[in-house]
Amino acid sequence: MTALADRFHLIAPDFPGFGFSAFPDKDQFEYTFSNISAYINKFTDAIKLQSFTIYLHDYGAPVGLRLCVSHPEKIRSIIVQNGNAYEEGVKKIWDEMRAYWENPTPEKKKKLYAFLSEEGVKWQYTAGVSKELLSTISPELWMLDWDSMKRPGNIDMQYELNCDYRNHMKMFPVFQEYFRVHQPPALVIWGKHDPFFNVGEAVCYKRDLPNAQVHIVDGSHWVLETNFDEVLKLIDDFLSSIYK
Repeated sequence: MTALADRFHLIAPDFPGFGFSAFPDKDQFEYTFSNISAYINKFTDAIKLQSFTIYLHDYGAPVGLRLCVSHPEKIRSIIVQNGNAYEEGVKKIWDEMRAYWENPTPEKKKKLYAFLSEEGVKWQYTAGVSKELLSTISPELWMLDWDSMKRPGNIDMQYELNCDYRNHMKMFPVFQEYFRVHQPPALVIWGKHDPFFNVGEAVCYKRDLPNAQVHIVDGSHWVLETNFDEVLKLIDDFLSSIYK
């Protein structure tokens, strides 16, 4: 954001329960992607944000894509960075997740949700990263992430939200229909070594968005941390073409 702020108006709200936002009790707030998306839409109304480019990464995809479908008039363009809207992206570990969702057992839960721990959070930042790029990842990233996640009740919320990801997958056809009908200008950036979201999904966007720019980056899940200059130029060029 600092690198682009001299040319564009950039806004990055934390989702409820994430980062520095409030963490309401789950008895008072429904932690689903649908509900979080509704609140982010209310946020855009509150700050009178009528038209914008939306950045879809990780959990930002199930939140942001719902906003795209519900309010296509607000979406000027989309940037996708390792964000799921096609089945090709959710294989391997997600096959195990699906099996757990269909038949949850304590043994499966312990194995699959090991990432909801201090070591698991660190692994999310370092998995798939080459030795050459590993030194570019600063440890405060996962330390601050874990410091937020270890708040009382937060891990339970994270677990519930992960289980809600199955509802995100069910909406893939809806998101693809949005692409086909509205044809938002799109930039797709993917870290090819991402162990969570398979690189094979990146080119799938061109099925429904034939004019999408697709770039495979020699990084993992967090390419902004390891391939910053390369990704910055892609985003800068894309936004400059949208906001001439």
